Amino acid sequence: MSGTAGRIVLSLAVGALALAGCGTPNPRPGAPATATETSVSVRPSAEPSTSAAARLITVPDVSGMNHQAAQDAMQAAGLYNLREVDGTGKGRMLVMDRNWVQTGQDPAPGTKVAADAVITLTAVKIGEK
Repeated sequence: MSGTAGRIVLSLAVGALALAGCGTPNPRPGAPATATETSVSVRPSAEPSTSAAARLITVPDVSGMNHQAAQDAMQAAGLYNLREVDGTGKGRMLVMDRNWVQTGQDPAPGTKVAADAVITLTAVKIGEK
């Protein structure tokens, strides 16, 4: 057997053995199976929780970038809740991100926000004002 085929067969065999050990047959056919109850206790961590300030992210300045680069910069900073707005007010969708240039953002660059904050990126097509 080739190396890849051997690994696949071995993986399947290990998986089958693991599944076989998951359940135990009912020792008395016809009798109802019994359930086992498991409880888990969770203790609070001994470490203090991080402060809210430590979880804040500084909004990067994406002024003048093409829209794709602006999105990449926001995501690199840890900001993924991005909203796009056509800066001309025409309500167009920003389909080809590299054909648009950033004209505004909210919140302003340098603002500290939570990771789930909505970031609004306003852009116009390259060559428009």
